[in-house]
Amino acid sequence: MGTKKMRVLVVDDESHVRILLSEVLKMEGFICVQAENGKDALACMEAEPVDLVLMDIRMPVMDGMEAVRIMRDTWPEVPVIMTTAFAGVDTAVEAMKLGAYNYISKPFNNEEIIVNVKRALEIQSLTREVEDLRRVVRTRFSINNIIGKSAGMQEVFKGIGRVAPTNSTVLIQGESGTGKELVARAIHYNSRRSQGPLVNLNCAAIPEGLLESELFGHEKGSFTGAMNHHPGKFELAAGGTIFLDEISEMSPNLQAKLLRVLQDRTFQRVGGTRTLAADVRVIAASNKDLSEAIRQGSFREDLYYRLNVVQLEIPPLRDRREDIPLLVDHFIARCNKEMGKQVQQISHEALKQLTAYAWPGNVRELENAVERAVVMGQGGVIMTEDLPVSLQGIQPRAVTRVNQDRGGSLKEMMEAVEADILQSALDDTGWNRVKTAEVLKMSRKALIYKIDKYGLSQR
Repeated sequence: MGTKKMRVLVVDDESHVRILLSEVLKMEGFICVQAENGKDALACMEAEPVDLVLMDIRMPVMDGMEAVRIMRDTWPEVPVIMTTAFAGVDTAVEAMKLGAYNYISKPFNNEEIIVNVKRALEIQSLTREVEDLRRVVRTRFSINNIIGKSAGMQEVFKGIGRVAPTNSTVLIQGESGTGKELVARAIHYNSRRSQGPLVNLNCAAIPEGLLESELFGHEKGSFTGAMNHHPGKFELAAGGTIFLDEISEMSPNLQAKLLRVLQDRTFQRVGGTRTLAADVRVIAASNKDLSEAIRQGSFREDLYYRLNVVQLEIPPLRDRREDIPLLVDHFIARCNKEMGKQVQQISHEALKQLTAYAWPGNVRELENAVERAVVMGQGGVIMTEDLPVSLQGIQPRAVTRVNQDRGGSLKEMMEAVEADILQSALDDTGWNRVKTAEVLKMSRKALIYKIDKYGLSQR
């Protein structure tokens, strides 16, 4: 039972039964507390926590049925095993409806009591572990763990807050590495379906011939190699959420079948005839422009509109460079915790390198770079030489808008670097905004916003 001794409350109006049960359980390493009726049992639980209750049904003052009602409401995590000499199916069913873990008829043997008590405590322990894990997951994937102060990310946060409490289908668009799965998890774990499963499926990672079976499951013998019944992702996600990543890679045939699921909220396994309900919220994601895919004929327009009930657009990291210091601090803190490191900060020069880089792999690439720097670094400060070699060759332009001899805030330093990069790119393209936006891989709208923000002008 581990190092902690478990406390069992034995409740029976017959003293010899209480003593016998207590002695049997003590021999198995349990600590036993006794009470002669339901009222005394509740008083014992108020005074000191117990791990399990073993209680008779027929007792004076307050019987077991009334006591178990109160215990379920007040201490729902404590398993209750009922005992009685007046065996009956109706009594057993009523006790179980009230929340009793199990029901044992008298006379019982010692082995029966021990087995039931240990099994109930094992299930209780597993239940607590699952709830602890859910709590960790909810914390890890809460909206607070999506980092960003930029205008683009603030819009994402607002979108998550608005859509999470609903059951609406969501389409998340953004380049690879921007954090689409993290946003999907934040939506799920802040929704009314958070106690249900979140099932992920990357449509690009599974061969086309197997994807239908992965989505909808298959019956035994439905195709060569189908030796057993296999539940699909929609079945496994019942009561929860399914996250379909890289939805643009789905074949036209499967797109049609997914459309029917979204329309009818039902599906059939491959090779099956039984119609199953799809009690699932769908979140889809793509790193491609689905509007362009529709124009090219590779994606169904009707499916797009079914998926695009609510759309969240995650901006690439190059369009929100002001978020880089926040992300770096977040990743350093996580690495310190997970690896037992004690890195305190990043040098200004190293941060300038990170800010000047284009980040084609977006946040995922930044996270890997910071982790590498934490692992390879020798001191409490990340230096330029600790960064990946591919980043060490980046030469950020001189910062002219902040007098480095006099110092300046980190925000000022960052904005100065970004302004210089933008000014240089604009000058190189002869102030062609469309071409500059393409070179910097940012939207024209974002470029114009930055030009106005920094007061840039043609030189």
